[in-house]
Amino acid sequence: MAFRRDTLLPLDDGLYALQATIPNLTRSSLHLCLLRHAISRLPKVEGDKPGKRAFKPYPIGFVHIDIAEG
Repeated sequence: MAFRRDTLLPLDDGLYALQATIPNLTRSSLHLCLLRHAISRLPKVEGDKPGKRAFKPYPIGFVHIDIAEG
């Protein structure tokens, strides 16, 4: 449980990291263990996503197009 609290890794990443030291560990057993100790959900981190903004209002007849380089 200390590993999860210290690293804050998602379930699959934590499973991959712990399987070297706990060979019989399965994804479901790790998930049930995290549920039992009430740390199965990672805390929400502020600043991950930019805030949502509304589109600039345009008069009828105009179309808003977003373009991104790929």
